[in-house]
This record gives sequence, structure tokens and C-alpha cells, in this order.
Amino acid sequence: MRNRPEEKKTAEVGVPENSGAGRWGLLVLTGEGVTTFPLPPTGQLTIGRSREADVCIDADALSRKHAALDLGPPMRVRDLGSSNGTKLRGQPIPANQWVSVEAGELIELGTVLVLVRRVLPSRPATRQPGAAAAPVVASKAMVEVYQVVDRIAPGVISVLVLGETGVGKEVVAEAVHRRSPRAQGPFVRLNCAAFSESLLESELFGHERGAFTGASEAKAGLLESASGGTVFLDEVGELPPSLQVKLLRVLEERAVRRVGSLTARPLDVRFVAATNRDLEADVASGRFRRDLYFRIAGATLAIPPLRERREEIALLAQAFIEQTSAQLGRASLSLSPEALACLTANPWPGNLRELKNAIERAVLLCPGAVIGPEHLPAAKEPSSPAPAAPGPAGAGGERQRIVEALQQSAGNQSQAAKLLGISRRTLLNRLDEYGIARPQKKPRT
Repeated sequence: MRNRPEEKKTAEVGVPENSGAGRWGLLVLTGEGVTTFPLPPTGQLTIGRSREADVCIDADALSRKHAALDLGPPMRVRDLGSSNGTKLRGQPIPANQWVSVEAGELIELGTVLVLVRRVLPSRPATRQPGAAAAPVVASKAMVEVYQVVDRIAPGVISVLVLGETGVGKEVVAEAVHRRSPRAQGPFVRLNCAAFSESLLESELFGHERGAFTGASEAKAGLLESASGGTVFLDEVGELPPSLQVKLLRVLEERAVRRVGSLTARPLDVRFVAATNRDLEADVASGRFRRDLYFRIAGATLAIPPLRERREEIALLAQAFIEQTSAQLGRASLSLSPEALACLTANPWPGNLRELKNAIERAVLLCPGAVIGPEHLPAAKEPSSPAPAAPGPAGAGGERQRIVEALQQSAGNQSQAAKLLGISRRTLLNRLDEYGIARPQKKPRT
């Protein structure tokens, strides 16, 4: 049996649509977030990072075939001679020895945390216009940002959102949409760094039947599908030069041509773009088109990093606790004063995304009603000084964040990319761009 999540949902617990009442689900927590894998009612299966494992989890902490799970009854777990070991109730499990485990008990596979639970049928969550959670705005800097959002939202001017990875650029972009006359229209997001150039072009502009091998049917692109609404171009600084030219044409003509078509289709969308790059520096170096920059930067919003919004950390942490607790079907927890002090002292180079992952992990690890410092990953002592804040998207600051992410992930490029919120391909490009030596991967068994 091959078992993979139909849709990987970072920092979000999902239940497969075809899950029946009383079916098993495997909840997996890595540095990337929480993912749910559907499981069969009974039988044995292997867990590991190998594609040959029944449950394949892409995490370097796992061996290729790390552990076996017997769904029983009774339910049992067995370590398969892994490099980093398997623990149950905090105690190592001897290799190749079955140990009984109860549903809901936390199993440690190296640094990966898993638990088996019953999943109940539920309607898949859908994002309705205006249904997004209200942003946490408690700092003077963020109050000023949202004052600008309120002023520019009613217009049609293109908006460029700047800031470090994980500061909440998409939240601000969606706020522009929800506070605009287009709020009842679609809000469509595309990560410009997540696709190859050819696929990105097809996703943006659509294609006609026969436009390329495999194009058996005509398909509307993301821009057409957002008619009457807003298109959010995340990591717009990663657009290849050929697509920069085509996007510029769309912005100028307010029309789109599908791949393989000579006919332009009228387009009624608003563009909101975001990047953690210094686009002005990229324009000066010729990496990004000057005319496109001025088109997308009709209004600019700079989002400060979390370390400059420390008064919001307690509110954000409690919001994440309530969200995660609800997803797990347990009563909401509280933070001890010591845990809150650690959270407030942490510089959070990964910003909100890193804080959310830390809270999700803490909720899973905490056996009681109060989260303490021991439940927080790599918690900073309150006396630890925060590093000087770099500019919101400056090259020097970005280079330092990449170095810190590589140090935090012990040189693992995939984990560093996840921490930074960028693709591994983008990370490798940045390593070359900033002259950072690529870490050597250690041999794995």
C-alpha cells in the first residue's frame, strides 16, 4: 500500500474528503507543519523517507524505512533499526521489537512527531470572500500599515507588499482584497517560485488545446479565473525574464493571451504582488524589469518583521493555540509566564510562520493545560538579545537570514528553505547570488 496525503497542508490539519467515520489518520508534525495521512482500518505499514515506504514523509530525521505500525488490534509500533531511533512515552524502543501503543499517544521518530487518531467525516474547508480571520494588529507599525490598506483598498491601483519571509504578506494582500469593492470576487494566489518556467506560464495565462504536448483540452489560466477579483503574485521577484515581459503586457493592455492563441481576452483583475527581495536592487542590476516594477508598485506596503512587533507575540501565540487545539479536538491551552517570556525574547527569523510551527509543536507535546518553556523548540532565554533588525527586504538582511536558517537546520537545504518559506530551487539560487557556500550533506543510512 502506498499512502500519501492527497493535499499537503502546512500548519493545517486536514481530513481527506473520503474519510469515513472511525477511520484512522496519522498526524505528522515536522518543521514544516502538521500533515494528516489517511490510514486503512487494519494492517501493518512502514513509515520512512523512502518512496518505497507505505507512509512516505520527506524529513531527513527519518531513515529510509524508519518504523513499522501495526493498526491491530492491538495497535503496536516497531523501530526498524533506524539511525535516529524511535521513542514512545519518552523512552527509546529497542530495534525490531513490537511495543503496544494507544491511539493519541505521541511517537517520536527522530525529531518527527506522529500520532494515530480516529478521524471523523467533515466537509472540506473552503475560503469564502471575507471569511479570513482578522489579522492581529497591536503594534504601532502594523496599525500604520492597515491605515494605508484602508486608504488604497477602494481603488484599482496595483499593490506591492514587501517584507521578510513569514511576516504575513499574504494576510495583508488578502486584507486589501477584502476591504475593496472586489471582496465578493475571487482571491487567487500563485507562488511564482514554485513552478518551472513553462508550467508557470501555462498556470498564469492558460493554454489552448494542442498548444504543447499533453494539452488535450483548452484551459483558462489563473488570471482569467480571477476575473472580477484579485490576483496575488507571491514571490514576484522570482519571475523569469520572459514572463516578466508577458506580465507587463497584461498590465498594460488589461488583456491576456493563452499559450497557443493569437486572440487576447479582456481581463478585469487587480494585482497585488509580494516579495522578500530588494526589487529596487534587482532593477538596478537588470535582474527585474524597471517598467514592470513601476507597474506592480503603484502602492507599496512594507511589513515589519515580528521582532519589531513584540507586543503582538502573545496575541498571535494564543490565536495559534486556539486554532491548533480546535483542529485537534481538545480544550484550548494557555501559556505559562515563563513560556511567554521565551516567546517574546526569541528573534523569530522565520517570523509568524516559525512562531506558528513552534506553537503547533507545543500544543502536541503539552500533556496538560499549560504550555511551558520545555514544550517550545529551541526557546531563547529572556535575557538573550535580539539581533539588529535589517531592512524589510534588503540584500544584506536577506543574506543573514539565509545563513541563520542554514545554521538552525544544521546545513540541511530543504529544511532551511522551508524555514525561509521559499522553494529549494530559490534557496540554491540565493546561495550562489550571495556567495554562500553550499553545505555538504552528511551520508544517511
